[in-house]
Amino acid sequence: MSLTDSAIRNAKPGPKVIRMKDDRGLHLEISPKGGKYWRLRYWISGRERLISLGTYPEVSLRQARDRREDARRLIAEGIDPLLAREAEKTEARKNADTFETIAREWHARQAATWVTGHAEKIIRRFEMYVFPWIGAMPVHEIKAPDLLGCLRRVEAKGAVETAHRALQTCGQVFRYAIATGRADRDPSADIRGALTPAKEEHRAAILDPVGAGGLMRAIDSYTGHVVTRCALKLAAMTFVRPGELRHAEWAEIDFDNAEWRIPGPKMKMKEQHVVPLSRQAIAILRELLPLTGAGRYVFPSMRTSTRPMSEVTILAALRRLDYAKDEMTGHGFRVMASTLLNEAGWPPDVIERQLAHAERNKVRAAYNRASLLPERRKLMQAWADYLDALRDGDVNATCAPEK
Repeated sequence: MSLTDSAIRNAKPGPKVIRMKDDRGLHLEISPKGGKYWRLRYWISGRERLISLGTYPEVSLRQARDRREDARRLIAEGIDPLLAREAEKTEARKNADTFETIAREWHARQAATWVTGHAEKIIRRFEMYVFPWIGAMPVHEIKAPDLLGCLRRVEAKGAVETAHRALQTCGQVFRYAIATGRADRDPSADIRGALTPAKEEHRAAILDPVGAGGLMRAIDSYTGHVVTRCALKLAAMTFVRPGELRHAEWAEIDFDNAEWRIPGPKMKMKEQHVVPLSRQAIAILRELLPLTGAGRYVFPSMRTSTRPMSEVTILAALRRLDYAKDEMTGHGFRVMASTLLNEAGWPPDVIERQLAHAERNKVRAAYNRASLLPERRKLMQAWADYLDALRDGDVNATCAPEK
């Protein structure tokens, strides 16, 4: 006897599962907790199978019968409805796994261990150069020509180095997709050598004392925003990475001990870095304190105090001072300090540690961290005094370590 809507509505649960039969294999199961589930029992290739057709009342009696008929049509063609449903789910899951979805998932995991500025740069590169072209494609369907076509657009803009960096990060996303079972291979491996070779670029920097003195005089005469002028001065005196300077926070500055302690997550090598502050650096920070000390960042954005200074601010200031891009860059302050300090005879270990370069030997690295801070204090004060002397035109100035 076929089921009716009223019989289904009035059916009450019992201590065990109750099965109310309809026609042609369709029945309703009522659990002891009151749940009502549509089931279809069928046979294919001599095997009995059971498939769920939904729950009542979300799926009405009429809808359940329609689903039964759809399943029986598949059976008549020799297709197992249960296997067909699994295939549809798999295909839907694959279609949902687009490159952009997986790239953002990969980025979110990696960003937890990256410096904030680096994480922002990676996702911005994806958004500008990759997602508009292959972001909506299922990751398992992307072939080498698709990826190459995307990166060739970047090349056409003259951004060859950016194209190579995008290829590298795309490869990491594809390998993540393989590891998580959503792709079979990495097409980025197939286009190595297909992009225009990137030219090795040396970061522009002033490498002679006379030029360094001219730079310091130019910074002193900078007529732009006072915060930017202070940032230029500290970039020269501390020679930290541009991103580390931009993201400096007042909470990291220890005036009593004349130290700037940069937390590990902000550093390229993920280790806390101590920057001893010279008397001149402390004076600059005290000049800034009334201007930006109420906020989080030492060098906040000009638009909002909740964000750090833009990454282009230092570069724009150098251009305003008439230093071309092949003469001086934000990173050039590091190169300048490294070159002149090495020429002055400072121990390479001390210089490299102050530059926060990684030491491959773990025992030596631990020794450097523990023992070189006093030497680094001397170096930083000698460097600040040297920059002042060069600024003042002292051609006989030196920053050689004391014997």
